[in-house]
Amino acid sequence: MARNFYLLLSDYLLFIIVVAATTVIPLWGRFFGKKKTRTKADYVFATGAVSAVSMMLSIARGTLGVRSFLGFPSEQFYRGAGMWETLYGMVTAYPIVAFVFIPVYFNLDITSVYQYIELRFNSRLVRCLASGTYIFRSILNLGVTVFTPTVALYTIIGIPIWMSLLAITIISILFNLLGGLKQAITADVIQVVVTIVVSVAIIIQSTIIAGGVTDVLKENYDSGRLNFFNFTGSMKTRVDTTSAWLGQLFMSLSLFGCQQNFVQRYLSMKSIKQVTRMLMLNIPVIIFLFSLSWIVGMCIYSVYSDCDPLKFGYTKSADAILPFYIQDKYSFIPGLIGIFLSTLFNSALILNVSNLNSLATVTWEDFLSQLPQFKGMPDKKQLKIIKFVGSIYGLMIMGVGFLVQLLSGVIESAQLMTSATSGPLLGVFLLAILVPFANWKGASVGMIMSHLIILSITFGHLQTDKSVQFLNTSITGCTNDTFSSDIQQPAVSMLISLSHTNPIFVDNFMENATKLPFIHTAESTSAPFKDLLNEIFSISYMYYSFIGTCITVVIGSIVSLLTMSKADAYDSKYIHPFVFKLAKIFPGHSYLFSDGHQLTDSLKKNSSNVIVEHDNLAFDIKNEESKDSSLRSLNKIHVISGDHSQVPEGEKYRKLEYV
Repeated sequence: MARNFYLLLSDYLLFIIVVAATTVIPLWGRFFGKKKTRTKADYVFATGAVSAVSMMLSIARGTLGVRSFLGFPSEQFYRGAGMWETLYGMVTAYPIVAFVFIPVYFNLDITSVYQYIELRFNSRLVRCLASGTYIFRSILNLGVTVFTPTVALYTIIGIPIWMSLLAITIISILFNLLGGLKQAITADVIQVVVTIVVSVAIIIQSTIIAGGVTDVLKENYDSGRLNFFNFTGSMKTRVDTTSAWLGQLFMSLSLFGCQQNFVQRYLSMKSIKQVTRMLMLNIPVIIFLFSLSWIVGMCIYSVYSDCDPLKFGYTKSADAILPFYIQDKYSFIPGLIGIFLSTLFNSALILNVSNLNSLATVTWEDFLSQLPQFKGMPDKKQLKIIKFVGSIYGLMIMGVGFLVQLLSGVIESAQLMTSATSGPLLGVFLLAILVPFANWKGASVGMIMSHLIILSITFGHLQTDKSVQFLNTSITGCTNDTFSSDIQQPAVSMLISLSHTNPIFVDNFMENATKLPFIHTAESTSAPFKDLLNEIFSISYMYYSFIGTCITVVIGSIVSLLTMSKADAYDSKYIHPFVFKLAKIFPGHSYLFSDGHQLTDSLKKNSSNVIVEHDNLAFDIKNEESKDSSLRSLNKIHVISGDHSQVPEGEKYRKLEYV
């Protein structure tokens, strides 16, 4: 941009002020509030008053991420509303999570959701596989997240990509060291409010320029950008109504029901009823926030319907359409561009902070705390290690951010990475919750096979010809006065000039990346399999989560049936109550029981010949990994075998026979 010095200075100042305010306000209590000793529970579970509204906005914020603000308008402008229909999958996922996942592990007193996997399968291996999958996926997705705003920052005010990535990383690490989940939730709420205000301002102003709401709708409809309910019947179509709903449903179930940063928020609430109410109320919130960015895209298209900046050579990336619009239409207002850019920057920053908390917690609980040298470590030292681990993850995510520019587009990158890693994780949780005969052997084999197959398909997909198919745009209305006089036409690609990346190096990198020893490409395979591999590699990445989940569940169930033994018995509270009732109807292996280590004190005295089954919604567990030392009251005990006289007086019970 060719802006005068004072306007540019105002943008820089407002950018710094808003970023600083968003960072400092959530941490205000740490500096000026009442001093108190920080505990691991404060960091992990946001001990203290966190309102349901704040939690709801935080979860919505984590669902959408920065891609919604920058990527969705671009998707609407150049490819239409196909991805908008992924909203169906998100909305469908909320009640499933509320009534299937939450009742099983809400009262387990766990710090990491993957502790549940170990409790259910009595296997460290399966727990580590699930935790590792979450960590791998989060690092990849956060790499996209932190990279997303850097293009806009460079395009508009010239901040180099490396500097933006470094700034996001440093602030994220400092926030992680000083704050915890409660501070991250506060920052989420601030960012949601700012995003809504900026989006609404863009919608109002662009609608006025376009001539009104009717003209906005007409321009988008006539150009084929509002093509909803598109059932193609082909799994090769990048996105249609079926793949948008089905693919996003499985991705959302994996995110909302199996991912630490979401479950960590559920477990910080007081009751299952409160969690359920919050998730149900979140449906209209997510519909509004999700649709807001798509409406922004509609409005921007109506403004540029006869002069596409990308086609006319004023931008070099489809993802730059929203930043370009801001610099084109708002450059005359001092500081406004700086506020917009701070919104993008903060979106990536806060999401990164929130996930560093969860990544560090999972790494400690599922890996480090199990090592002999860390056993029995005081709470204060545990907290220090967790924060140090979070800082390491911050640096790793920055490294991934530098590599993301080799991929094609924010939405494409985010959806591909999420879909490719969602299936195995969701599959193992479905095995645990809904398949009563599943054991650790089936779960581990199912996850490993699913990972290998989906990663093979993903690498094969990356090397196939996937030329970007944009909807038609026009430059018939372009003149020398179409865009603001402050805008200059770029001479070279901002990504290539900024990163100093040799295009030949990029080509070689992608070529070598797809020639890994375990990847058999269609070109390197004998003729009989070539067509089959081409068909498989051509499947839309939107289906990867669905395929990965099915592979995990099917293989896991088959292996479990073939390897069942009494050693696989587990407490019935680790499966869904309804599934337990169904399981009792069918004859087969007696895999449901409660062991003597989890009985109340009055039962433990002579519990060697007593096997009981606890009610799923009223547990009485106290184990090594409990986040507090309190025992919850036991509402009901079902005696399966043994001496009934050992049941405490006044307890309700009923006799069950082994099947």
